Amino acid sequence: MADQDQDTQQAGSEGPAFNLQRVYLKDLSLEMPNAPHIFLEQEGPAVEVSINVGGQRLAETVFESTVTVTVTTRVNDKVLYLVEGTQAGIFELSNIPPEQMDPILGIVCPTMLYPYLRANVADAITRSSLPALHLTEVNFQALYEQRLAEMAQQQEGQVNGAESGIILPPSATRQ
Repeated sequence: MADQDQDTQQAGSEGPAFNLQRVYLKDLSLEMPNAPHIFLEQEGPAVEVSINVGGQRLAETVFESTVTVTVTTRVNDKVLYLVEGTQAGIFELSNIPPEQMDPILGIVCPTMLYPYLRANVADAITRSSLPALHLTEVNFQALYEQRLAEMAQQQEGQVNGAESGIILPPSATRQ
């Protein structure tokens, strides 16, 4: 009888659960708008990389987390190639305190997905007969903290009546 009571108590007070259910490549595209002429260029390319993290709730305890990367490579202001990829994962998160949900979805999940995205992007580039490009490691905790700081700054700006937006350099605007 005492054993049944312990089993009932344990079943009712389950601890936090975090499970990766599936990893999948949600989107991947590679464009070479100036091929084949761009291959005649002798200069080394300039590479721009941007990374974004996203996600959505699919069910009460099921979430999709995404990591999106955009790689733009230019030679003499001409686009050599543009790669956009989104790696996604489905995660089950249950019995996790609310204050820990956002850091898990913004740091832990992207950290698990990013190696898959790096491999998929590198594979697409090398299979297109382009020079290999390997994305560096990303500190998703630093990105998360940066995003929190930006959100706090935006809220402060809205409270103080300041405007927010992108400031373009004078050369980027047309008269």
